[in-house]
Amino acid sequence: MTYDRLVCANCAGPVAEGRCPTCRASRQRLEQQEGPFAQLNPAALVALLVILLAALALVAHQAA
Repeated sequence: MTYDRLVCANCAGPVAEGRCPTCRASRQRLEQQEGPFAQLNPAALVALLVILLAALALVAHQAA
């Protein structure tokens, strides 16, 4: 989950802005939990999947 869409229950501001100590703590915790694909949006992940499938199909076609 990305924190750019989260709203803080303490100050009612976006967590990404870090307006209060609660926001800053949540933002830091979420940044530490991010994986290697956290910055990619769903469209980019789908595009990567399509490219991977196309590459596998090409390898399978050349091997046959």
